[in-house]
Amino acid sequence: MSKLVRSLVVVASSAVLVGLSGCALGDGGAGGTEPTTSEPAGASLEGFDPCTFFSPDVLTGLGLSPQSEPFTQVSFEPGCRWTGEKMSLTLHKNVDETVDSYETGGNWEKYEKRSIAGRSAAIANVPGSGTTGGCDVLVDAGGGVAIYGISGKMADSIEACPELEKIVGQTASGLPE
Repeated sequence: MSKLVRSLVVVASSAVLVGLSGCALGDGGAGGTEPTTSEPAGASLEGFDPCTFFSPDVLTGLGLSPQSEPFTQVSFEPGCRWTGEKMSLTLHKNVDETVDSYETGGNWEKYEKRSIAGRSAAIANVPGSGTTGGCDVLVDAGGGVAIYGISGKMADSIEACPELEKIVGQTASGLPE
């Protein structure tokens, strides 16, 4: 392995560890109702940390703990989860996919493309998630896709897709362009 390749692997690994430590520490951002990120507007999705996206005020306003928990189901979609009495909210990123590419690459029960907060988006469900109070919204961001997810503690505890679409509409402007 060349010295350049080893250096790139070390840099990439360090970036992942720094991102995960932010999730573990629960740095929920600061400020008013707009989400905050450590990256300037227009930065690519690679430098975006889903774990610090939502401000504590936004999270508590939704009935969620401002403390994030690392929640990565697949290695190429790092993210975090916030929980409350009625629901949990997740936010992941994928730097290699877009709303369009997910349409053909996923196993969807429902995949409705639309514009949310002026961005290309899709409301998506995997088979069976609609019956369990769950919903996902994918939003193009920074050359990739941000994946919001919501699940009710019980199928009737929330109207998952309308609630998540409202959250995305209020926060997607803070995602990287």
